[in-house]
Amino acid sequence: MILVMLVAALGLFIAGIFLPFTSVTKLWLFENQTSVYQGLIILWKGSEIFLFLILFVFTVCFPFVKINALLALWLYPGLTAEQARSFFKFVSNLGKWSMLDVFVVAILVLTVKSGGLASITVRSGFFLFFVSVMLTKCASLWTGRIAARLEK
Repeated sequence: MILVMLVAALGLFIAGIFLPFTSVTKLWLFENQTSVYQGLIILWKGSEIFLFLILFVFTVCFPFVKINALLALWLYPGLTAEQARSFFKFVSNLGKWSMLDVFVVAILVLTVKSGGLASITVRSGFFLFFVSVMLTKCASLWTGRIAARLEK
């Protein structure tokens, strides 16, 4: 069950990064859709290196590393109990930052420069990314409960 959740989280995460995250409509006529990937490119090309790094680290790197660390914890059969505990401690420390990736995604919305009358609509990429974060969080919690039982 947990492996299915993690594989689904990884797939949804990747799709969420590349699919449109927001849609900005200006003056009811012009619509521009932006994904996390496109936002990163825009920030990089616009020399917004600080925002690029924050968005890249907390929205791409942290969730990717957390999902893969949990997958490795479940799929690598040669871990000793001590190694598994250390690995889970690493994953749980990453989990402290897990809501930050959702917050950082808001930066993407704020970096969309819009003049005049504009409206921002959330698109499928946002929802896929959100579900990925929630699946990862659930898998991490279940893994923690299992790890706690093994320690007793």
